[in-house]
Order: sequence, then structure tokens, then C-alpha cells
Amino acid sequence: MSAPSAAAAQRLRTDADTVERDLAKLVLTVVELLRQLMERQALHRVDKGDLTEEQEERVGMTLMILQQRMEEMCARHGLRMADLNLDLGPLGTLLAPVDSPAGPPSR
Repeated sequence: MSAPSAAAAQRLRTDADTVERDLAKLVLTVVELLRQLMERQALHRVDKGDLTEEQEERVGMTLMILQQRMEEMCARHGLRMADLNLDLGPLGTLLAPVDSPAGPPSR
């Protein structure tokens, strides 16, 4: 491998373990973003009164289970939920804080 290629590979850290973990982090970040969007939409529908009590219960249980699975998947890949929150610079962070899922992150 030439010197520039070796330097690029070092910078990118392309070993199998790192690539797998980074891919898992990316996928879990997208899934967490979608989970938070679904949760906000569900809360909005509850506030508007669009859901029956049974539907509210089902949605609540589904979102709780999905949150648990996300935490399990993060642990399986050596990640914390906080690791999924990308810093978008002046725009703030990508995800709402885990402890306040209903609102956007404050900046």
C-alpha cells in the first residue's frame, strides 16, 4: 500500500470491527430518529383526541418495547443511546434527549 493510501486507511479506520460498529451506529441512529418521530406523532394524535383508548394503549406499549429493543441493540454493539445523537453544529443535535422524547432538543 502506498503512503497516501496507508494514511487514508489509518484515518478512516477500516478494520472490520470498526466498520461493523460504525455501520451499526449509523443504522441505530436512523432507527432512533424514526422512533422519536413516531413517538411525537403519536403524542400529537393523543393530544388531538384522534385515537381511541385502546389505540393509545397499543401505541404506548409498542413505543416502550421499541425503546427497550433500541437499548438492547446499542448494548449489543457497545454503544450508549447518547452515542447515537449526532452534533449538527449550529443546528444543534439530531435527536431529542432520551429523557424528554416529546420535545425537540433545546439549544
